[in-house]
Amino acid sequence: MSDVQLYVYDLSKGLARSFGPMLGLSIEGVWHSAIVVHGKEIYFGQGIHVCDAGKTHLGAAEKVEQLGKTELPWEIIAEYLEDINERWSAEKYHLLEHNCNHFSAYLSEFLTGAGIPLYVSSVASQVAATPFGQMLSQQLAFNNGGATWVP
Repeated sequence: MSDVQLYVYDLSKGLARSFGPMLGLSIEGVWHSAIVVHGKEIYFGQGIHVCDAGKTHLGAAEKVEQLGKTELPWEIIAEYLEDINERWSAEKYHLLEHNCNHFSAYLSEFLTGAGIPLYVSSVASQVAATPFGQMLSQQLAFNNGGATWVP
């Protein structure tokens, strides 16, 4: 049995608190998230990435959320990641509609049967619902069918 954790990073380094009101939102951060299980950190950007927990280019996680436990051994999880690799390819990345937080929620459901905290999973939909977010989403769709920016 292994603990399943969500590592949460604020890509805005605190600036989201200042910009949120301009969108009419109360946003604490621009969250990047990763699932940690069996000592491995799994995240989505330009495809699915796996590294030792805490060893990403983002440094230490700002928050660590306990999501639950899984009985799945690493070998089964690694096989599952290979199976879903096409669904989570770099070409499928979209800043608002198919990002690292969507991936974390998807993987958390597989591992624990539960999603991730709303403060992480809801930011993209909150932004997308604003006039700025709608404009951004249209622009991203216009540019090669989606964004490939990776946090």
